[in-house]
Amino acid sequence: MNELSTLRNLAYEKSLLSSSICPTDENTVPNLIVSRLPTYDKPLGKAAAHHFSKPGKMLRAKMAMHGADALQMNRAAAIRWAAAVEVLHNASLVHDDICDGDKQRRGNQAVWAKFGRNVALTLGDWLIAMSFEFAAEAAEISSTPRLMRILAQHMSRTTAGEAMELEWDGSLSWDAYLTIAADKTAPLLTAPLQGIAVMAGDQHAEQTISAYFRDLGEAYQIGNDIANFNGNDGAKLIAGDLARRAPNAVTLSFVDRLDADERVIFVQWYKSGDIKDLAAWRDRILHSDAIEAASDRMFATLDRAEEKAAHLSVELSDVTTPVQKLINQACTAACTNPAA
Repeated sequence: MNELSTLRNLAYEKSLLSSSICPTDENTVPNLIVSRLPTYDKPLGKAAAHHFSKPGKMLRAKMAMHGADALQMNRAAAIRWAAAVEVLHNASLVHDDICDGDKQRRGNQAVWAKFGRNVALTLGDWLIAMSFEFAAEAAEISSTPRLMRILAQHMSRTTAGEAMELEWDGSLSWDAYLTIAADKTAPLLTAPLQGIAVMAGDQHAEQTISAYFRDLGEAYQIGNDIANFNGNDGAKLIAGDLARRAPNAVTLSFVDRLDADERVIFVQWYKSGDIKDLAAWRDRILHSDAIEAASDRMFATLDRAEEKAAHLSVELSDVTTPVQKLINQACTAACTNPAA
């Protein structure tokens, strides 16, 4: 980092520390993140700039900041906590793209596709370190050391969910599927408001938030699975999860509806990894009521989450309502078959 950029970033940090009363501009968190990225001429600088050239919706950061506003928390601490969760989420995206082989991210080439797997892996690791640095600053400002443990636990759970998917043995078990679905998605949706609740000392809200977002994470993953079979998830291959034997709620719903003999035949084919009869099984699933059954489960889970949200304070409900609306919209869109 050169002297000019160092002075610029120090000035920016000073402005953040003095912003404990003024409303937060929606660019405050992304600007803080960008100010800490390695400069273009440094190792990982180009890859980091490429990834954050499209920062995404910043949903998690917005949740943290809206929660801090609602509970009137220290803004400097909240900004850093919002950045910590958002950066950790982005680290998980960089690593997920490597694991899944996805070449696109937010309309751009994935980091690994443009710079190679080693650079992407290293950037993801670097972002994890950066995330914990932000969390440490938030913990110090708010005198809430538990923030570090919360971030570590959510990182551990997210990683475990991803590892479970990678080690999926084709058991076609709903219990295993639901654990993967919730662990992959829920932790980094829970963390923004959980951290704010912990800073506020609201233990009841913390427990409710955790249960609420676990349901939302489960529903969101089922929505992604439905989109995979409907061909509106951005992937080139319809039902790509079936081809690569990835856990999918539609596949499980299909298996539930097979008679005993057909179930044995399908499970044998599924566990073999053979793609010889892929098109035939995919068409059978698409012409069954498996997608409808998965949709019913998804919307029932969303209803369950809404019931839990009713136990939150009015202030926190104002924060979670837009999030649930976004996820409801995403789940409804997943059920739309573009070919229909």
